[in-house]
Amino acid sequence: MSASEGGLPEHVDVVVVGAGLSGVGAGYRLQTECPERSYLILEARGELGGTWDLFRYPGIRSDSDMFTLGYAFKPWRDAKSIADGPAILRYIHETASEFGIDDRIVYGTKVVGADWSSTELRWTLTVQQGDRALSMTCDFVYLCAGYYDYDQAYTPFFPREDDFAGPIVHPQFWPDDLDYVGKRVVIIGSGATAVTLVPSMASASTHVTMLQRSPTWISAVPSRDARADWLRRRLPEGLAHHVVRAKNVVFNIGFYQFCQRLSSRARRLLTDQATRILGDEAMVAEHFTPAYRPWDQRLCAAPGADFFKAIKSGHADVVTDTVAEFVTDGIRLTSGRVLPADIIVTATGLKLRTFGGIGPTIDGEAVEFADEFVWNGAMVSGIPNFAFCVGYTNASGTLRADLSSRLVCRVLNRTRDKRIRAVVPRPTESMAPRPLFGLTSGYVQRSVAEFPNQSTKSPWRTRQNYLLDALALRINNFDSTLRPVTPASRSADGLQVTQTGFSQ
Repeated sequence: MSASEGGLPEHVDVVVVGAGLSGVGAGYRLQTECPERSYLILEARGELGGTWDLFRYPGIRSDSDMFTLGYAFKPWRDAKSIADGPAILRYIHETASEFGIDDRIVYGTKVVGADWSSTELRWTLTVQQGDRALSMTCDFVYLCAGYYDYDQAYTPFFPREDDFAGPIVHPQFWPDDLDYVGKRVVIIGSGATAVTLVPSMASASTHVTMLQRSPTWISAVPSRDARADWLRRRLPEGLAHHVVRAKNVVFNIGFYQFCQRLSSRARRLLTDQATRILGDEAMVAEHFTPAYRPWDQRLCAAPGADFFKAIKSGHADVVTDTVAEFVTDGIRLTSGRVLPADIIVTATGLKLRTFGGIGPTIDGEAVEFADEFVWNGAMVSGIPNFAFCVGYTNASGTLRADLSSRLVCRVLNRTRDKRIRAVVPRPTESMAPRPLFGLTSGYVQRSVAEFPNQSTKSPWRTRQNYLLDALALRINNFDSTLRPVTPASRSADGLQVTQTGFSQ
């Protein structure tokens, strides 16, 4: 069945997959920087917002400040710098409506396949609308569906789970009717989700225990940005937004470099902060002093020190141990202690999924991602007219997402100017593969081998530095590593790539 029968056009110039924060940002860049290109955003779910509409657990919030997690072109107006999920979702809706991007979104349309034709130089997308399988074509595919598996979470095996008498909940699939008030709650995990859940659920009537296998670095941060408030009172809105955004970009990069290069000082800074708040040096040494360097895993933020305050109040506590088995009324630990629980929350992490679960093929043949490299953090060697959006691991994801969208627009405009229909990144020499993501977090290490590689030199190195990436975007002349693709004869195998560079 053709797409036109399912309410979709048979062909558009660009298809963006995903209508979350990055997908809406991509729509803005395409319609402002490539106005002659037709585009469509295909969203598998029935709602706008991606992560911020899907995740509904108590207290869900950003772990980056909204001046950098928000869009450069749309000022963040709310008071809080670290915002809750509903506020972020409203912001995405406002942006899509204000710029007419919502008119380009087709909901309930899941892309399940993408095949590149070397003879026609275009993509054929297979999409699912309910129980109907449809197809449509496009010249360029831009995946903004994130790199998390939204259908499945990471759930390790726990012995005798079925023996537990109460509900076992994963934050990714939080039930709307879960009543935890007055209950004993044990949260397994110590990442950003657990650090968010603890202060949101703990109260005088509800005791929460965070059970962690090992400590995580947690930093108390202000809920509001006092300098941003001062600037917003004195400068025009747009100018204030850009100044605050630049200030926060520089600070975040500087703090990351400080943590990595002067790790002993960073460790002392974070442990001293926790000790001042909790007033218990022994507790900090046991539960809040990880073995790894700060920012070897993503640093957890506690706005207004809410996590530490929940512990200090006695409404929450932290236990560092491992699960031996579940029992009827709680969890038996390896130490032999039993943690009583009425509800168990398995905040055990997410699963990564390559390209939103879409396995792009070329002339029907699957691409071996382990053999490919990421070009300028957005395109993939060997795959023509294809880009994906991946965020920074040490800063706001939107910063890199916006750079990727602007890069896509530059590629599209250069192909138009050069009257070229398709391009593909091609290494000019052999390269040493490196994992795309550098974090040591469990959710990264479990899945990183499924992604294409990065290498050690530009444009094949995926940096974690917004300032350097923004500079590279301005000066990148698309040298011989990005090559034009010509139609292959029907009897030939594989892509036909010109020997001259894209900039020739």
